[in-house]
Amino acid sequence: MSKRILVVEDEVQIARVLKLELEYEGYDVLVEHDGKSGLEVALHANLDLILLDVMLPELSGIEMLRRLRKAEVNIPVILLTARNTTLDKVMGLDQGANDYVTKPFEIEELLARVRSCIRHNTLSVKSSNETPLLSIADLVINTETREVERSGISISLTPKEYDLLVYLLTNKNKIVTREGILMHVWGYEYEGETNVIDVYIRHLRKKIDEEFSPPLIQTIRGVGYAIREN
Repeated sequence: MSKRILVVEDEVQIARVLKLELEYEGYDVLVEHDGKSGLEVALHANLDLILLDVMLPELSGIEMLRRLRKAEVNIPVILLTARNTTLDKVMGLDQGANDYVTKPFEIEELLARVRSCIRHNTLSVKSSNETPLLSIADLVINTETREVERSGISISLTPKEYDLLVYLLTNKNKIVTREGILMHVWGYEYEGETNVIDVYIRHLRKKIDEEFSPPLIQTIRGVGYAIREN
């Protein structure tokens, strides 16, 4: 069965090109031109991916994404935007975006990221079905419900923080490189600022280590990170 993609883009010509290119690749494509209509479709259609412009009429792409995640709709989302700063990228990822593409972009690169994002999500679902619980010390993740607890206390994570923690835990007691994190958590050959990893590691430490003992996330200087008990 063809994967179904929703394109939410207010520039009609760009939306048309995306639809034609994606359909040529074998995808089933729906198109909406404003955030309000896009949200309505995303909440009710059976989708495999959303390509979401940030600057939209009626409802911004970031606000549409925020409402989707609040409604616990976990369809993968790739943001499309003309902005290219680390702050904008982190803001989009914090709201639950899975990837971020800056305009103008080469269609081949976008298609590669679409394939990677869908594949990554499929593997994550499969992994969740096979191993519903991940744990180390008193930290536990239920990958079916996406619930995270430490010492019995519920911890709220953004989708990208959650993905990063799951990756660390599936490799617990092993050192994971920065390149490995970018590939497996962000789902593609990331070519932007790698300090985005530092931002998310800092967020995770504040949430799962700061108020607990012992600290679990360790920095392996010059190599990467590990989650393990001392």
